[in-house]
Formats: sequence, C-alpha cells, structure tokens
Amino acid sequence: MACLIAAPCSGSGKTLLSLSLAAVARRRGEELQPFKVGPDYLDPQLLSAVAGRPCRNLDPILCGEVWLERCFHWHGSRAQRVLVEGVMGLFDGRGSGSEGSSAAVAAQLDLPVVLVVEASRQAGSLAALVRGFRDHGPPPVRLAGVVLNRVGSERHHQLLAEALEAIAVPLLGVLPHHPALALPSRHLGLLPPAELEDLAERQAIWAELAERHLDLARLWPLLEPPRPLAAVDPVAGLLGPAAAGPRLPVAVASDAAFHFRYAETAELLAAVGLEPVPWSPLADRPLPADTAAVVLPGGYPELHAERLGQCRRGLSSLREAAERGLPLVAECGGLLLLGQRLADGQGRLHPMAGVLPFDAKRGELSLGYRQASSCQNGLLLRRGEVVAGHEFHRWQLTAAPPPGTASPPLPAAEPLWQLEGWGSASRWEGWGTPRLHASWLHLHWAGVPAMMQRLAAAASGAAGLAA
Repeated sequence: MACLIAAPCSGSGKTLLSLSLAAVARRRGEELQPFKVGPDYLDPQLLSAVAGRPCRNLDPILCGEVWLERCFHWHGSRAQRVLVEGVMGLFDGRGSGSEGSSAAVAAQLDLPVVLVVEASRQAGSLAALVRGFRDHGPPPVRLAGVVLNRVGSERHHQLLAEALEAIAVPLLGVLPHHPALALPSRHLGLLPPAELEDLAERQAIWAELAERHLDLARLWPLLEPPRPLAAVDPVAGLLGPAAAGPRLPVAVASDAAFHFRYAETAELLAAVGLEPVPWSPLADRPLPADTAAVVLPGGYPELHAERLGQCRRGLSSLREAAERGLPLVAECGGLLLLGQRLADGQGRLHPMAGVLPFDAKRGELSLGYRQASSCQNGLLLRRGEVVAGHEFHRWQLTAAPPPGTASPPLPAAEPLWQLEGWGSASRWEGWGTPRLHASWLHLHWAGVPAMMQRLAAAASGAAGLAA
C-alpha cells in the first residue's frame, strides 16, 4: 500500500523526498502517481513534471471525503507506484486542530507515514520528537519509519540512528547536504518547474542521491498502489457520464502569470460540455472569437504586472467580454487582472483590464481555509449555499473607479459572499452578478459540482455573444 510522506513542519524536506522517489521511479521506468494533501498548486506542478503524471490533490475540506477516496483509489490503482506528499506539519489542519491534516488523510486512507525530519541541529533529542509525532494522535499514526534531512557527517548519522533505534523506529535513509537539494522559492512557495531551467539535471541528481542514501529496499514496498477494488472514476461519480455533442469553448488563462489550477479543472469542465482552451494574457492576443466563457485562475500576475499592463489587445478583449455579458470566473491572481491597476514589486502601478473598481497593492498575508456563505443568486452559487475555500495572498484592494467615470463597466455588483475562518474576522468579499464570479477565494470545483453545471448553462446562453 502507498505511504504518506509527512514532516514535523514545513521546510523539513518532504517535497525533496517525494521528488527524489519520483525521480527514481522515472529512472526505473515505473509509472508513479503522485498526490498532494491540501490546497497546494506549486508542489503538485513539480511532482507532475518529475513523475510524468498529473499530481492529484487530496483535500477533505475542499472536496469532501467521498471525492478524496475515489480520487486516490481511481488514479492510484492505475500506476505502478504511488506516493502522497503531506502538507505543513503532520497534524496541521484547519485552525489549531487536525481536520484536513496529513494525519487525518493518512488515517482515512489507512496509509503508513514516513516522517521526514530536518536533523541538522539534533542528536538524541530526535527520539523525543519522533516519539511525540508517533504517539500524539488522534488521529492515530502508523509510523513506517523516518528519513533524516541535512545529516552533517557519518558521526552525526550514527548518533541519529542510535536515537531512533532506542525507540524502535526504522531509519529509512538520509537526504545529505547537496546544492541540488536546495529548491528555490518565493513568497507563495517553490518555483514552478517552468522556471527551473536545470530541472532535468536536478532530477538526475535526485535519483542518484536517493539510490545512494535512501533505504530503497524498504521504501519501495511502501509505494505499492492501492487495490483497484471498487475504484470509481471520481469525475463520472460526481457528474455522471460526460456530456455528449460539441463542446463550448472556455478560455482559461494559462501562462507564466496564471497557472494555479487543479488537475481536475479541465476534466470537470469537459464533463459538463465545455472545452478548456488555453489563453495567454501575457501574449497580448484577444480571446478566441468563439469563446463562450472565461476562467482566470490564480498565479503570479504581480511578477508580470508591467508586461501585462502593456498587453492592450488582450486586456481590451477581456473588458469587452465582460461588457458583452460572457460568463467570467476569476480567483485570486485572476481577480487582480480584472482591477484598474496592479502594483509590481517596486510598488509601481500598471493598468489592468478595468472591469472592477479597485487598485491592488502588496499588503498583509491572508492565509487559511474559509467558509463562504453566498448572499446572492450568482453565476456559480445560489443564495444561502455554503462552500469551503482557501485564501492565500499578500494583497490589499483600494477603491478606484475607471478614469473619468464613476462606475466600472459591469452593472453594480453585490458582495459575492460572507467569509469566515479561524483567526479571520467575518467579512463580505468578492464581486458577483449572474455573469461574474470574482473573489480571493480558491475553490476546488469538485467540492461543488453544481458550479460547473451552472457555468455550462451560462456559457450556453452566452455563446451567441462571443462573436
């Protein structure tokens, strides 16, 4: 059975171990299916690139437990090897509890846990730390062993090995100090694979280091796939058979500025009769002429604010689409594209599409799961519906109507919903109309299947507006 790779905290090395094992599988010619716990977009991109298969997110808070189990068993049973990378610390979940944590997912799927410990400044204390994580539950943890990161010397290795032996926990190998194991990152996480020019070289080194320093004889059996018994296609189980007939094109922003998407997004859109068509705002091209709806996912538009501000044709096309009433869905980075102006890293403001009346500047961190209660009958939700989402950004919006006008090009939009979350004050957030859904909140669309069906219905009604 597969294992879950977890750690006491972020930065311990669980992504490095996951990538190293994926690199070994790729070198051996074995298909490995990676999974990632929680609302993460960047680690899955790296795992997908190294494994050669789309990484799937397992998030019981955003998607529910039924989807999680179907997703794991369906995709996992179709590969030769499987691994699940955890999120943050082993017991870190919603708020101060363990709901949605790596430990909770491991318990639900009955997965053993491989704990990755950053041990550069430890010796005998390692035993106390590992014993605590092994015995802390609920949820209960079935600890398969420990991999140590940043072991400084053979003497250090021996000290740590004896500490684990004293509590009868297997040592499954080490990740040594090596330049290829230093993954570059920025404010929202690791760099995506498209920005790692030396990814192929790194991947070869990861595989070599894993072969040399990990106990693959004991780790490899922990990557066995789940049994295919009762495996159900999660998309078909959610939405039924795929819609027949021609599909309506949906422009999905896809480039270096907009790439925060779950692997299932395109599959869910296709299941309701929509055809995702990549559209690059950075390429300064208009939307495809037959576009029936627009989806603007998150990403890093702030890193490309100056270039985006110069993409007059693309921004004008997006503004015109909003004015014509094409259904438009934007979240987080996609929301920033719809504003009047966006600040770059130096605080300079650059013009955006001008659909919504705000300027965006870098501000305080907003991070965590949110419960969103819809206050209107909008594009994707109906009044009173409650969904779970995740917020992760460092931006503040200030009111800014278009130059020379008193209102944005869209009809007056009500707040989309009321957000509540642990440690976050309840507030109204987002913009919504029957044709617009724009918010900071990231949603996994598998969590609310009616959203895709409503988007498809709106796209069908708007298809004639595309020309």
